[in-house]
Amino acid sequence: MEMTSLKMKKKLEEIFANPEWNTSFDRDKDLFRVEWKDNKMGVNISLPGVISKWEAKKDQALDELSGHIHEALRIMHEKQDLQGKEKNIFPVIRSASFPTETKSGKGMVYEEHTAETRIYYALDLGKSYRLIDEDLMETENWSVDRLKEIARFNLRSLSTDYKKDEVAGNTFYFIATNDGYDASRILNEAFLEEMKATSKGELAIAVPHQDVFILADIQNPTGYDVLAQMTMKFFTEGHIPITSLSFLYEDKKLEPIFIMAKNKKKDDQSGKE
Repeated sequence: MEMTSLKMKKKLEEIFANPEWNTSFDRDKDLFRVEWKDNKMGVNISLPGVISKWEAKKDQALDELSGHIHEALRIMHEKQDLQGKEKNIFPVIRSASFPTETKSGKGMVYEEHTAETRIYYALDLGKSYRLIDEDLMETENWSVDRLKEIARFNLRSLSTDYKKDEVAGNTFYFIATNDGYDASRILNEAFLEEMKATSKGELAIAVPHQDVFILADIQNPTGYDVLAQMTMKFFTEGHIPITSLSFLYEDKKLEPIFIMAKNKKKDDQSGKE
């Protein structure tokens, strides 16, 4: 049976039937929306993406979607506070195109990271988390500096255990604990410095999506190609994609690998001539 947007719309109406919610369908944008009747906060669901996952996993895809959306809606309807929850605050990495305000117009607390990534801050709620906005900060009378300090401190407490793989003379390390903050490990400078110190070649890193952090000890040109292919694969498969680019870590700075790699190839060529 071919799945169409209208058929999927009917399925979603059944899944999200709740007297406290409104559902609507934007035919032009192919979006299905579920929102609370009282505060109008809700979630937009892109039907082409859902249909694609349904064709691959059938009802399992809808079960997963339902779980994520129900949890998101629950969080939207709860009053959150920061006081007494300091241990549950962490930084999260998002793409540079990620919104800087909520759909209701509230400004998010964020800072620039690289040309490809931004740092946001989250209050961990167990099964999920809420990104912290300026209104919550004002209500709690918290400064941004305090928030950043607490989040970075908590980040350093997270495990940096990794799995290791050797490919074509290069060593790759993967952190994928699925705790929601795997990509955030890119902000753990002490860990990066440790990995840099023990690398035989160049240290390259990638955060293709939220739930993986890749480090690579690049010892030959093939390593760049392997990392690029690996990062793109993870990027296309991730639940919350961040960037398909990878970076070289040098002097505590991150540089896009395509720029640095080209420069190094030029240097190598000039040295041979």
